[in-house]
Amino acid sequence: MNNRDQRKFLIHPYYIMMGLLLMGITALFVGFAGAYMYNRIQSGIQPIQLPYLFYVNTLLLLASSWTIILTKKSYLSDQTEKYKFFLGITLLLTIGFLISQIIAYLQLQEQELFASNSTMSAYMYLIAGVHFAHVIAGIPFLALFLITAQRNMKSPITVLLYFADPDKKRKLDLLNIYWHFLDGLWISLIAFFLINYLVG
Repeated sequence: MNNRDQRKFLIHPYYIMMGLLLMGITALFVGFAGAYMYNRIQSGIQPIQLPYLFYVNTLLLLASSWTIILTKKSYLSDQTEKYKFFLGITLLLTIGFLISQIIAYLQLQEQELFASNSTMSAYMYLIAGVHFAHVIAGIPFLALFLITAQRNMKSPITVLLYFADPDKKRKLDLLNIYWHFLDGLWISLIAFFLINYLVG
């Protein structure tokens, strides 16, 4: 698809595809949350308390959301080094989130809180695990942006060509949308479990 073909679309197909993907993910987690509430109320089971590390992980995701905003700003203002720097920081923060999540799961197992212990713990593992998988799915795209920038932005001409490419800008927009969605989703899930626990 060339630039002339792309101008024919009021909304680019990539954005439509991303919207459909995010709606599907939202429906999936709404289903999980509804099933959690139904089982908890019907069975009279006490809600589960999330490990404190889950709340710390929220800060890591919020930081990655902020750095990817700075990445886009650096791209739009043609700041090469800042662009590559914030891409790298976003990647490191995301990996840090995943490592911290693994540590949180290990802590739960040390407390003998397994998915097989109760329906509520099973839902907690399922919901957090599916979100974990979606974060992993986004890492290759983030890494590809960083690798491409390192390879192609070596001279003033290649930097100019990189920043002038509308396809790269579009893909960076999509990456921003996906990342902010995952961050918002995680905050919503944390709030969901916390409210359930506090209300009892």
